[in-house]
Amino acid sequence: MADQNDKTTHFGFETVSEDDKAGLVQGVFSSVASKYDIMNDVMSGGVHRIWKDAMMDWLAPRAGQKLLDVAGGTGDISFRFLKRAGYGHATVLDLTESMLVEGRKRAEAEQMADQLDWITGDAMALPFADNTFDVYTISFGIRNVTRPQEALNEAFRVLKPGGRLMVLEFSQLPNPAMQKAYDLYSFNVIPRMGQVIAGDRDSYQYLVESIRNFPDQETFLGMVRDAGFGNAKYRNLTMGVACLHSGWKL
Repeated sequence: MADQNDKTTHFGFETVSEDDKAGLVQGVFSSVASKYDIMNDVMSGGVHRIWKDAMMDWLAPRAGQKLLDVAGGTGDISFRFLKRAGYGHATVLDLTESMLVEGRKRAEAEQMADQLDWITGDAMALPFADNTFDVYTISFGIRNVTRPQEALNEAFRVLKPGGRLMVLEFSQLPNPAMQKAYDLYSFNVIPRMGQVIAGDRDSYQYLVESIRNFPDQETFLGMVRDAGFGNAKYRNLTMGVACLHSGWKL
């Protein structure tokens, strides 16, 4: 039994000890790793690719930049970044080793091997020195972090002065009727897809629930600013189904 003084957090709609959440999240992503990229395409109808391209458009990678892609999973963002930059270096960091293993199998990983590092690590305790990276990205990952504010604080620490933060995450639709329709799809369809395609309904049930627990756009913008980032802004994607938050270490 958890100590009554333990801090608790959300794991989907469950309340769990903060100490337990990372292990539970690892369990989810270890389970879905081999089907993760396929499920992203099926769940979003391929729209996640458009969102990631929009992220790169706003980020505007430059040649020679060093990227830290946290919760980088199978490398989608890092591959895009390096292609846009022309040349540079990307460090893909993820809590779940099996996600990184899947990423290394991708053709892009072999083609860009000399520009990539794959590291298992925790967003709340990054294994890097201060002022190391030009760009920090985290895509569809920060809602799975036990204490997102600590992850943002760490992002600020490891970025160089003048460095850029970019967060892509599911968010909230401003129209209640649209949000209700989206929830009906999310809760009724996505877990069933997870069962059929990945053989894992429970993990996708958690992922849907985690979206509904994540702060709305303005609340998360305040968290970005609290971490120390200046010129912090956000842009809604697909009417707020997803959202990009940007900030600078000024």
